[in-house]
Amino acid sequence: MSQNQMILDHLQRTGSITLREALMDYSVQCLTKRIQELREAGHDIVTHFKNHPTTNQRYARYVLNRNNKKRSKAL
Repeated sequence: MSQNQMILDHLQRTGSITLREALMDYSVQCLTKRIQELREAGHDIVTHFKNHPTTNQRYARYVLNRNNKKRSKAL
């Protein structure tokens, strides 16, 4: 199974993913590239920036828009 498919399956199952989750669960080191590729394939994925409650470090959580899972690509 490709990294893109693993990430998409995770998003469809749970609704969102972070870099840490992708790294720990799937050994995906470049999540931003996988998200870009999924977006180019037509999946509606939104980035939410958050701050860790303890360290205050900023991180991104990628969220699959369940109302519009796949956009049609204009040719």
